[in-house]
Amino acid sequence: MAEVTLHLEGMSCAACAARIEKRLNGLDGVQAAVNLTTEEAVVSYDERHLAVPNLIRAVEETGYGAAVEPTRRVGDPLRARLAVSVALSVPLVALAMIAPLQFSGWEWAALALATPVVLWAGWPFHRSAAKNIRHGGVTMDTLVSLGTLAAWGWSTAIVLGGLDGDTYFEVAAVITTLILVGRSLETRARARSRRALEALAELGASEARVLRDGVETAIRAEELAVEDVFVVRPGEKIATDGIVLEGESAVERSVLTGEPLPEDVVPGDEVTGGTLNVSGRLLVRATQVGSATALAQIARLVREAQAGKAPVQRLADRISAVFVPVVLVIAAGTLFGWLLATGDAGAALTAAVAVLIISCPCALGLATPTALAVGTGRGAELGILIRGPEVLERSRAATTVVLDKTGTITEGRLRLVQNGLPDDVLRLAGAVEDASEHPAGRAVALAARAQAGRLPRVEGFRALPGRGVTGVVEGHRVEIDRGTVTIDGKPVGSLTLEDTVKPTSREAVDGLRALGLAPVLITGDSEEAARSVAAEVGIERVLAGVLPHEKAAEVKRLQESGEVVAVVGDGINDAPALAQADLGMAMGTGTDVAREASDLTLISGDPRGAADAIRLSRRVLSTIKGNLFWAFAYNIAAIPLAAAGVLSPIIAAAAMACSSLFVVGNSLRLRRFSSPREQT
Repeated sequence: MAEVTLHLEGMSCAACAARIEKRLNGLDGVQAAVNLTTEEAVVSYDERHLAVPNLIRAVEETGYGAAVEPTRRVGDPLRARLAVSVALSVPLVALAMIAPLQFSGWEWAALALATPVVLWAGWPFHRSAAKNIRHGGVTMDTLVSLGTLAAWGWSTAIVLGGLDGDTYFEVAAVITTLILVGRSLETRARARSRRALEALAELGASEARVLRDGVETAIRAEELAVEDVFVVRPGEKIATDGIVLEGESAVERSVLTGEPLPEDVVPGDEVTGGTLNVSGRLLVRATQVGSATALAQIARLVREAQAGKAPVQRLADRISAVFVPVVLVIAAGTLFGWLLATGDAGAALTAAVAVLIISCPCALGLATPTALAVGTGRGAELGILIRGPEVLERSRAATTVVLDKTGTITEGRLRLVQNGLPDDVLRLAGAVEDASEHPAGRAVALAARAQAGRLPRVEGFRALPGRGVTGVVEGHRVEIDRGTVTIDGKPVGSLTLEDTVKPTSREAVDGLRALGLAPVLITGDSEEAARSVAAEVGIERVLAGVLPHEKAAEVKRLQESGEVVAVVGDGINDAPALAQADLGMAMGTGTDVAREASDLTLISGDPRGAADAIRLSRRVLSTIKGNLFWAFAYNIAAIPLAAAGVLSPIIAAAAMACSSLFVVGNSLRLRRFSSPREQT
């Protein structure tokens, strides 16, 4: 079996992804998974019977594009169409709805304004509808295309034919504009998801200094081979996974562990690509390169988790699979029924067009975008960013919340919490630590400076790898070894550092529990530190010493046991777990990778925002479902009246406008959503 990743073009909804996946899996010996978010298909195939061109041809036969190399994406492809649509629709609506503006022959101006909107701005919908029909499928694009073309075509026939009748150019233009708004929001959400993987790729070192025949040669990091020996200077990223041959240093590994404290390394220790060499010069032998490195594995985990939770198919899309064919049958039946009953072609066409207009999904187009726009706007005011509608469905069902420790429940910064040292001793200790690049040293120096003000100079400073620092301050030999301080060889006390719990963490945990979620603390830190923090915030279940792939595995294990899992984290090491989770929530104060891999971002870093985010998401989802219900209920009630000739096309358009107003009004109620944080 061989595997290839195909980069897809032309998908607009979950139905598109499902159609491609079904076509590929229908080939002998093929197993395919299509990811709408990344617009990729990961395909395993038997290369004895198939080749990549066969797979690409199968996708193209389904009506979509595929290539092995990714197509360069330039911004939002719908932005220009949306801008033109809005610019022309506003004066068109004013002209059609405000009688004093209707000069003699204004219908020709309406035709000129509506035509570019319907035919050019709405072209993606018409093209998609044509592809779907050609391959035996129908989606919301089919309804949009039929409805807008029916309204525009009828109106154009009246104007060009000089006939006496009402025109509906504004109906066609407004529908096109609203659907473009919703589709543009979805496109941006998918682009944001892809940036998680791009951000991971940028974390690695771009260059390596390989040692060949005793000479350092700069090469690109991806050119490193297993067994190559390379040099890492202080302040540089380690180019790839390897084993230290020479040198001693402290390595910042938060990219993997999320913990702020660097780990000391000596010859024989393993180091990981993408981590930061803080102090000494290291000579490293490469053991893993390319896709085999730990950082590449994290990127793979994020990609697999995203593919495993492809966005749920929209309720409107599922219903439209039945709704669209039924509408087409009713419209055709109305046309021929009236012709047979009355022989009046004008009356028959009027009734048929009324059916198509009344069934056109204007309110459906508003149902999700307006609720999402209002809800996300209110969320932004509260420091909550919601990625898209799929998030809302998952937030409603969440049963367990997994919380990272460092940077989520705690501040993520070391502080000197107790020392018992006289002021003059802390001043000397702080002076020595001030010369250190170690976060522990910076914490001690910060505390000393806050207490004593300006710190004296240190001479003969030397780092003690794996232990501490030493130096001479004002004639005194000061040594700090594993937190114990000696001056001139005499022990004078010890220093204790810890990462302090955020003051709002306890309230955040209580809020999540009140929403019915069981809290779990998971961290790469030690068992002792994790238990201490958990006790302080009221969490009983703790998983400590957990590495990135293990975090994602723990989340998956919870899911397999029937739990719907939300994860709250902030570090690169949390990215696989955030992506694996049913609902991922990243702290805005954390890394870009964590934010891009998540479904929700809590901008302020206040953990209480997690409970607010879930409450708001559930409220928005409820509003969207209410909107969809009334939009379809309106269609179901009005279509028979239109077919019977009770509703003329203009009344149908007015009824559709009222339905849209209801949806907008219902969505605006989300502005009243409030958070307990606003009262403190």
